Amino acid sequence: MNNSRLLSFIFLTAVASSCSNTRFLPEGELLYTGAKVNVEGKEISKKDRKALKSELKDLVRPKPNKTILGLRPKLYIYNIAPTPTKDKGFRHWLKYKVGEAPVFYSKVDLEYNKSVLQNYSENNGYFNAKTTADSTRRGKKASAEYIVKPARQYTIREVKFPTDSTVLATAIRNTNRRTLLKKDDPYSLEVIKAERIRIDGRLKEKGYFYFNPDYLKVQIDSTVADHKVDLIVKIKEEAPALAETPYKINKIIVYPNYTIGLDSLKDNTKSIKKHNDITIIDSTSMFNPRVFDRTLNFSKNDLYNRTDHNLSLNRLVNLGTFKFVKNQFAVSDTTGNYLDAFYYLTPLPKKSLRLELLAKTNSANYTGTELNLNWSNRNALGGAELLTISAFGGLEVQVAGQNNGFNVYRFGSEANLIWPRLVAPFKLDSPSGFVPKTKLTLGYEYQNRTKLYSLQTFKGSFGYLWKESDRKEHLLNLTEITYASPQNVTALYRDKIVENKSLEKVIEKQLIFGPTYSYTYTNTAQKRKKNTFYYKGTVDLAGNITGLATGANIKKGDTINVFNVPFSQFIKIENDFRHYYKLGPDSQIASRIIVGAGYAYGNSSEMPFIKQFFIGGTNSIRAFRARSIGPGSFDGASTNTNSFLPDQSGDIKLEFNTEYRAKIYGLVKGALFIDAGNIWLLNDNVEKPGAKFSKKFMSELAVGAGAGLRFDFSFLILRTDLAFPLRKPYLSEGNRWVMDKIDFGSGPWRKENLIFNLAIGYPF
Repeated sequence: MNNSRLLSFIFLTAVASSCSNTRFLPEGELLYTGAKVNVEGKEISKKDRKALKSELKDLVRPKPNKTILGLRPKLYIYNIAPTPTKDKGFRHWLKYKVGEAPVFYSKVDLEYNKSVLQNYSENNGYFNAKTTADSTRRGKKASAEYIVKPARQYTIREVKFPTDSTVLATAIRNTNRRTLLKKDDPYSLEVIKAERIRIDGRLKEKGYFYFNPDYLKVQIDSTVADHKVDLIVKIKEEAPALAETPYKINKIIVYPNYTIGLDSLKDNTKSIKKHNDITIIDSTSMFNPRVFDRTLNFSKNDLYNRTDHNLSLNRLVNLGTFKFVKNQFAVSDTTGNYLDAFYYLTPLPKKSLRLELLAKTNSANYTGTELNLNWSNRNALGGAELLTISAFGGLEVQVAGQNNGFNVYRFGSEANLIWPRLVAPFKLDSPSGFVPKTKLTLGYEYQNRTKLYSLQTFKGSFGYLWKESDRKEHLLNLTEITYASPQNVTALYRDKIVENKSLEKVIEKQLIFGPTYSYTYTNTAQKRKKNTFYYKGTVDLAGNITGLATGANIKKGDTINVFNVPFSQFIKIENDFRHYYKLGPDSQIASRIIVGAGYAYGNSSEMPFIKQFFIGGTNSIRAFRARSIGPGSFDGASTNTNSFLPDQSGDIKLEFNTEYRAKIYGLVKGALFIDAGNIWLLNDNVEKPGAKFSKKFMSELAVGAGAGLRFDFSFLILRTDLAFPLRKPYLSEGNRWVMDKIDFGSGPWRKENLIFNLAIGYPF
């Protein structure tokens, strides 16, 4: 069958399947194919007509069956799929999840839709709009048409707030500086509703606990001028006295061991404790009262405000100690306008044991599994401290790569103690709902790289974690200590050291200690924003104070050892910036730039291997094997032709990634991407020609492109990417672009250039 006949066959089949949908219709029913909404008239501009048309079309109900190139495949699947006998299974999934039930014209209410369009027009200032509705039938299909003829839109001439001298009226009038109702803006009922909510929000900050937006009304005077309105904000007469009264805080009562029932609320002398302005009622004395003093933002005689109200609740939740957090306010029985605050807290089980089986991937293109056993104590020292002790063991293999067969086995243990406060001589008042935390970590890991060497790593850290807001987070480790001790180095690896001296530093004992700091900003949780960002900046300062104090200088032979190991001294800075541009509800463009540099000095001539930069692999430049690129124009593969390929590392890193993401069908999403970048050394290395960073760095960038699928199973995202290089930095200058050599039909080309990546989660 030639191409033209094949295309004709596909076209006729598609048309037939489309038409065949109507033969499944019940007697007397018509298939609803959708509605047209036209906005006519010259009273408003072409731009405003187009915008209004788009808004009105979204209001029409019901929505017709979904179409693809004019066809309705989901409806066709529904029609031909057998009716299931139960509410689960393949048949049910095929008919009701993949398929889509027909939308009948009998479900269309022309008059109702007409009134919806008319009301929307009037609610947006088109007070004299005229709307008509009609329908058209073609065979067994029917559609609707609505015509809206808006008159000139009314705009705001003046906004008037209450002028009387009552306390409430004055409080409302004082909010007008940030009013949403602006002079010359179009009249909008939605903006008026939002303004009432805004005023209520401001009043809640001034003690008006019982006020709500329904106690406000906005009168409209459309007689003041031609197509102009005055908006008059008033307090409804039926507003109760409670709503017009600002309140202060009197008693603050906490039940930290609350259960449903009366027993946990019994007050007796033994169960009552006073701490500053807080009364704690708990016969078990489970928590140190200081926990609530630090968490609750209210004090006696404070004016009630919603910010402190929500902040206190958020902090109680973020302690991670309570299963349920409930709060009530009641008018106090004391003289004056006072509220009593009650907090009912249901603790989580103090101790828990959890067993986890994980699937994982890492940047080195290794895929594997890990078993974790975690024990937790959520109130270890009586102050809501979280103590976790974990033991883990796992296996990682490189499914497709040069190191296939050089598997990694690892096991170890880690203990973390987190205080819900800063254990420090200084105080930090965070305005967010996140409690500042202090974290102590101790850990041990044994890693066996099959056929190469084993590595024992001890680590410890002590630092602080705090959030300014939902978007800004800080992590400061006053000290972070890593001690690595290699063992069981094989003859194979020692032979490779003879060929490549740089491999020796991988098995050197390493002692790294010093402060680290990272700052993270992100607004990616704001789903409605078209542009969202993520930024993480990290600074690692190892051995700096010790090096300065001891005068360590490896260049002069003045090397200082700690426990017979030279400590590392360096500065490392890394920046990770990401931008997400939303094209539609199911598509976006995601981009990332990584810039990092490390500088060794004093007691070190080189950055320690585990602190250097790497590039390539499943979460980096996907057209190249993990850690195989660079540094610079150096070709690491050329010296390792018949065994494992060592990881290439550098002191400087530059990486760019751009990815188009879109939903294909159901849980399947697709991506097209392009990656670029490289790493470099700061100093010359005779064993790695071309590795030093120079002004020619842009000509040494590796570039790759590809496509992939993402399977979103809600509990995890399984990612598959197929990529190929566009530019190889290790080729001679003038020959690095290899786009003219792309040949998907060639087996040797595919074997050398096509890289398959299997990973969990998005690359960025």
